[in-house]
Amino acid sequence: MSNETFPALLLKEKNGEVVNEITDLSINDLPEGEVTVKVEYSTVNYKDGMVVNGLGRLVRHYPHVPGIDFAGIVEISNDDRYKAGDKVVLTGWHVGERYWGGYSAKVNIKADWLVPLPKNLSTKHAMAIGTAGFTSMLCILTLEKQGLRTGNGPVLVTGASGGVGSIAIAILSNLGYEVCASTGKNNEHEFLKSIGASEIFPREDFAGPAKAPLNSERWAGAVDTVGANTLANVLSQMKYGCSVAACGLAGGSKLDTTVIPFLLRGVNLLGIDSVVQPHDARRAAWKRISSDLPLKRLDSLTQTISLRDVPKAATDILNGSVRGRLIIDFSI
Repeated sequence: MSNETFPALLLKEKNGEVVNEITDLSINDLPEGEVTVKVEYSTVNYKDGMVVNGLGRLVRHYPHVPGIDFAGIVEISNDDRYKAGDKVVLTGWHVGERYWGGYSAKVNIKADWLVPLPKNLSTKHAMAIGTAGFTSMLCILTLEKQGLRTGNGPVLVTGASGGVGSIAIAILSNLGYEVCASTGKNNEHEFLKSIGASEIFPREDFAGPAKAPLNSERWAGAVDTVGANTLANVLSQMKYGCSVAACGLAGGSKLDTTVIPFLLRGVNLLGIDSVVQPHDARRAAWKRISSDLPLKRLDSLTQTISLRDVPKAATDILNGSVRGRLIIDFSI
């Protein structure tokens, strides 16, 4: 097996710039790990776009294989929890940033970082969902713990045409929530309605500075992927005692707001981290995804590309020109 080669996207640092190339690796080139996985699918996330383009200083050492999530089949396992032939998924744990990631047809990985796939999910399903869908589910689970229920009122999803936003809409709609979407893409309104949004609001409604610390109460819950002024505006419009799950910063990391929504309306701002969630929480989220996300909607949420298409896709996702999810199929 050590003589077998397989394709990978390798990043190198050259004259202070990060460059990428598709190259052939062998098992001996990979870092050590208890489990060897044959990767069938990976995805392109916003963070992948940053890593491939050398932004954000997320990678500490080069050469480096990016890819923050993957799904595949166990080939070799030195851990009793997994055996050859098991379907597994990985998201988070700084894989693809600090550690070599999923843009490789084979990976060696820590067993603790893997999650067995629910039986009704294929590896392709898993990556159609991926880090974005996992994050969406964490948002919804956290909002539910804070009391969100159907019938409480509309739930707002910002950055709605992106991976996290679109899957959040599909899940919330399937659960019976009234879902409203905010997007800056006028050509995506029909798509968003097709996956469950009942009303679409232009990005501009939320993009400027909040007009006042408190505005009219509108939202029973919110999934915010944008941050910055958008999040400040959403906080000012929450119903009494309701919550915002904040999981992204596509619009910026600075939050210019006041404590008034928290003090006078009891609004909750809930931070969502998907990177170092404990194993039990991961399994619970994937179990809920497998039952609450209508798999028939995944086709409309996804586009399939090859590994050689990743560099362009990594730039496209940073430019905001990607709808839904991009799946990397290692068989093409």
